Amino acid sequence: MIDIESYAGWTLFLDRDGVINQRIPGEYVKRIDEFVFVPGTLQSIAKFAGIFKFIFVATNQQGIGKGIMDELDLGIIHDYMVHEIQKAGGRIDKVYFCPGLATDKPLCRKPQIGMAIQAKADFPDIDFAKCLMIGDSVSDIQFGLNAGMEALYIQHADHPPIDLPHNTPVYNSLAEIAGIID
Repeated sequence: MIDIESYAGWTLFLDRDGVINQRIPGEYVKRIDEFVFVPGTLQSIAKFAGIFKFIFVATNQQGIGKGIMDELDLGIIHDYMVHEIQKAGGRIDKVYFCPGLATDKPLCRKPQIGMAIQAKADFPDIDFAKCLMIGDSVSDIQFGLNAGMEALYIQHADHPPIDLPHNTPVYNSLAEIAGIID
Protein backbone atom coordinates (compact mmCIF):
# COMPACT_ATOMS: atom_id res chain seq x y z
CA MET A 1 0.00 0.00 0.00
CA ILE A 2 1.32 3.44 -0.89
CA ASP A 3 1.27 6.39 1.46
CA ILE A 4 -1.04 8.70 -0.49
CA GLU A 5 -0.09 11.56 1.88
CA SER A 6 3.42 11.49 0.36
CA TYR A 7 1.91 13.10 -2.75
CA ALA A 8 0.98 16.31 -0.90
CA GLY A 9 1.17 19.29 -3.23
CA TRP A 10 1.41 17.14 -6.37
CA THR A 11 -1.03 17.10 -9.31
CA LEU A 12 -3.41 14.17 -9.81
CA PHE A 13 -4.67 13.04 -13.21
CA LEU A 14 -7.55 10.56 -13.22
CA ASP A 15 -8.98 8.55 -16.06
CA ARG A 16 -12.79 8.59 -16.02
CA ASP A 17 -14.44 5.38 -17.27
CA GLY A 18 -13.51 2.47 -15.02
CA VAL A 19 -11.80 4.72 -12.47
CA ILE A 20 -14.39 7.33 -11.46
CA ASN A 21 -17.49 5.74 -12.98
CA GLN A 22 -18.35 2.19 -13.89
CA ARG A 23 -17.62 1.15 -17.45
CA ILE A 24 -20.40 -0.08 -19.69
CA PRO A 25 -18.76 -3.01 -21.51
CA GLY A 26 -18.76 -2.44 -25.27
CA GLU A 27 -20.71 0.80 -24.86
CA TYR A 28 -20.29 4.49 -24.01
CA VAL A 29 -21.73 6.51 -21.14
CA LYS A 30 -24.01 8.85 -23.09
CA ARG A 31 -26.41 10.16 -20.43
CA ILE A 32 -26.37 10.98 -16.72
CA ASP A 33 -28.55 7.96 -15.93
CA GLU A 34 -25.76 5.74 -17.33
CA PHE A 35 -23.09 7.42 -15.19
CA VAL A 36 -22.64 5.36 -12.01
CA PHE A 37 -19.81 6.19 -9.61
CA VAL A 38 -17.51 3.32 -8.66
CA PRO A 39 -18.13 2.60 -4.94
CA GLY A 40 -15.84 4.65 -2.71
CA THR A 41 -14.88 7.10 -5.47
CA LEU A 42 -16.63 10.16 -4.05
CA GLN A 43 -15.01 9.68 -0.62
CA SER A 44 -11.63 9.01 -2.24
CA ILE A 45 -11.68 12.16 -4.34
CA ALA A 46 -12.75 14.13 -1.24
CA LYS A 47 -9.64 12.78 0.52
CA PHE A 48 -7.47 13.54 -2.53
CA ALA A 49 -8.76 17.15 -2.53
CA GLY A 50 -6.93 17.73 0.75
CA ILE A 51 -3.68 16.25 -0.58
CA PHE A 52 -3.24 17.25 -4.24
CA LYS A 53 -2.72 20.80 -5.48
CA PHE A 54 -4.66 20.11 -8.68
CA ILE A 55 -6.99 17.28 -9.69
CA PHE A 56 -7.78 16.72 -13.36
CA VAL A 57 -9.73 14.18 -15.35
CA ALA A 58 -8.10 13.11 -18.63
CA THR A 59 -10.43 10.94 -20.68
CA ASN A 60 -10.57 9.56 -24.21
CA GLN A 61 -14.13 9.99 -25.52
CA GLN A 62 -14.18 8.65 -29.06
CA GLY A 63 -17.96 8.20 -28.84
CA ILE A 64 -18.02 11.83 -30.02
CA GLY A 65 -15.80 11.02 -33.00
CA LYS A 66 -18.08 8.09 -33.83
CA GLY A 67 -21.17 10.35 -33.73
CA ILE A 68 -22.74 8.37 -30.87
CA MET A 69 -22.86 11.49 -28.71
CA ASP A 70 -21.77 15.10 -28.97
CA GLU A 71 -19.76 17.53 -26.83
CA LEU A 72 -22.97 18.94 -25.31
CA ASP A 73 -23.96 15.45 -24.08
CA LEU A 74 -20.47 14.96 -22.66
CA GLY A 75 -20.55 18.38 -21.00
CA ILE A 76 -23.80 17.50 -19.22
CA ILE A 77 -22.26 14.26 -17.93
CA HIS A 78 -19.10 16.03 -16.77
CA ASP A 79 -21.07 18.82 -15.08
CA TYR A 80 -23.03 16.16 -13.19
CA MET A 81 -19.83 14.30 -12.23
CA VAL A 82 -18.08 17.45 -10.98
CA HIS A 83 -21.19 18.58 -9.07
CA GLU A 84 -21.56 15.23 -7.30
CA ILE A 85 -17.85 15.20 -6.43
CA GLN A 86 -18.16 18.73 -4.99
CA LYS A 87 -21.23 17.73 -2.97
CA ALA A 88 -19.15 14.96 -1.42
CA GLY A 89 -16.37 17.39 -0.45
CA GLY A 90 -14.05 16.75 -3.40
CA ARG A 91 -13.06 18.75 -6.44
CA ILE A 92 -12.03 18.42 -10.05
CA ASP A 93 -10.09 21.45 -11.22
CA LYS A 94 -10.69 20.72 -14.90
CA VAL A 95 -11.85 17.93 -17.19
CA TYR A 96 -9.84 17.28 -20.35
CA PHE A 97 -11.18 14.99 -23.04
CA CYS A 98 -10.20 13.82 -26.49
CA PRO A 99 -13.09 13.26 -28.91
CA GLY A 100 -10.87 11.82 -31.64
CA LEU A 101 -11.02 8.30 -32.98
CA ALA A 102 -8.30 5.87 -31.92
CA THR A 103 -7.66 5.05 -35.60
CA ASP A 104 -6.82 8.71 -36.30
CA LYS A 105 -4.22 8.80 -33.48
CA PRO A 106 -4.84 12.44 -32.51
CA LEU A 107 -2.26 14.09 -30.23
CA CYS A 108 -4.90 14.59 -27.54
CA ARG A 109 -5.68 10.87 -27.27
CA LYS A 110 -3.95 8.85 -24.57
CA PRO A 111 -1.24 7.52 -24.62
CA GLN A 112 -0.21 10.75 -26.38
CA ILE A 113 0.30 13.59 -23.89
CA GLY A 114 -1.83 16.29 -25.51
CA MET A 115 -4.21 16.54 -22.53
CA ALA A 116 -1.24 16.88 -20.15
CA ILE A 117 0.24 19.64 -22.34
CA GLN A 118 -3.12 21.44 -22.33
CA ALA A 119 -3.33 21.16 -18.53
CA LYS A 120 0.19 22.63 -18.23
CA ALA A 121 -0.84 25.50 -20.52
CA ASP A 122 -3.91 26.15 -18.37
CA PHE A 123 -2.08 25.64 -15.05
CA PRO A 124 1.60 26.62 -15.55
CA ASP A 125 2.52 25.57 -11.97
CA ILE A 126 2.23 21.89 -12.97
CA ASP A 127 5.49 19.97 -12.73
CA PHE A 128 5.09 16.63 -14.52
CA ALA A 129 7.74 15.11 -12.22
CA LYS A 130 5.27 15.78 -9.39
CA CYS A 131 2.18 14.35 -11.09
CA LEU A 132 0.39 11.08 -10.50
CA MET A 133 -1.77 9.41 -13.16
CA ILE A 134 -4.34 6.81 -12.09
CA GLY A 135 -5.95 4.77 -14.84
CA ASP A 136 -7.32 1.38 -15.77
CA SER A 137 -5.78 0.88 -19.20
CA VAL A 138 -2.30 0.54 -20.62
CA SER A 139 -2.85 3.78 -22.56
CA ASP A 140 -3.57 5.61 -19.27
CA ILE A 141 -0.33 4.34 -17.75
CA GLN A 142 1.65 5.13 -20.92
CA PHE A 143 0.12 8.64 -20.97
CA GLY A 144 1.42 9.27 -17.46
CA LEU A 145 4.84 7.76 -18.11
CA ASN A 146 5.17 9.53 -21.49
CA ALA A 147 4.61 12.85 -19.70
CA GLY A 148 7.13 12.02 -16.96
CA MET A 149 4.53 11.28 -14.28
CA GLU A 150 4.24 8.45 -11.80
CA ALA A 151 1.37 6.07 -12.57
CA LEU A 152 -0.90 3.67 -10.69
CA TYR A 153 -3.06 1.06 -12.38
CA ILE A 154 -6.56 0.00 -11.36
CA GLN A 155 -7.15 -3.68 -12.19
CA HIS A 156 -10.75 -4.78 -12.68
CA ALA A 157 -11.82 -8.26 -11.62
CA ASP A 158 -13.49 -8.83 -15.00
CA HIS A 159 -10.36 -7.94 -17.00
CA PRO A 160 -7.50 -10.38 -17.46
CA PRO A 161 -4.13 -9.29 -16.05
CA ILE A 162 -2.03 -7.29 -18.51
CA ASP A 163 1.65 -6.51 -18.86
CA LEU A 164 2.24 -3.03 -17.52
CA PRO A 165 5.27 -0.87 -18.23
CA HIS A 166 7.89 -0.18 -15.55
CA ASN A 167 6.42 -2.44 -12.84
CA THR A 168 3.45 -0.10 -12.39
CA PRO A 169 1.78 -0.61 -8.99
CA VAL A 170 -1.64 -2.29 -9.25
CA TYR A 171 -4.70 -1.56 -7.09
CA ASN A 172 -8.37 -2.53 -7.18
CA SER A 173 -9.94 0.94 -6.87
CA LEU A 174 -9.48 4.58 -5.99
CA ALA A 175 -10.78 3.64 -2.53
CA GLU A 176 -7.90 1.22 -2.05
CA ILE A 177 -5.39 3.87 -3.20
CA ALA A 178 -6.95 6.44 -0.86
CA GLY A 179 -6.82 3.94 2.00
CA ILE A 180 -10.61 3.89 2.25
CA ILE A 181 -11.60 0.25 2.20
CA ASP A 182 -15.34 -0.27 2.60
